[in-house]
Amino acid sequence: MSTVRDIFITLILAVCIFFAVQLTIQSCQVHGSSMEPSFEESQRLLVIKAVYWFGDPQRGDVIIFHSVKNSDQNLIKRVIGLPGETVEITDGTVYITDNSGYTFPLYEYEKDYIVEPPNSDYPSTQVPEGCYFVMGDNRNHSNDSRSWGELPGGNIIGKVWLCYWPFSDWQLIPSYSYALD
Repeated sequence: MSTVRDIFITLILAVCIFFAVQLTIQSCQVHGSSMEPSFEESQRLLVIKAVYWFGDPQRGDVIIFHSVKNSDQNLIKRVIGLPGETVEITDGTVYITDNSGYTFPLYEYEKDYIVEPPNSDYPSTQVPEGCYFVMGDNRNHSNDSRSWGELPGGNIIGKVWLCYWPFSDWQLIPSYSYALD
């Protein structure tokens, strides 16, 4: 009788672990070139879905989200503008005006992952509450908030945590600090 009980307990534990993993982690594959050089076509990534249960996305986070235009399609982009902030692109420089009214260029923070600045301007636009302004790292070859608008927070699946395939590209995804000095 204890063998049947042990098998039952093991099955219940396995089901609980399965659902816990499904709720907190997701695998995805990169499609397209919008995040080059940071991420390339066919790379496999692990996404932590639970990270935003405890806090909001921050500027610089690389996120996976349901497309605004097609909810069956998942996309990868970098968070640039936070709710309530204003985003503007002038002469190849992305400017952010934060919620305190301070305006700063992002180029100092982005130099580690941007190959070339955006080649078109974008008018000063305030990010609505509950939304985010996202852009691909390959600024001139990315379909992002500049073309389809701000990303509703409810579309965000999670934060990219690990590149695990191909194995030669294995790495934890760095978080970039945007702390203003």
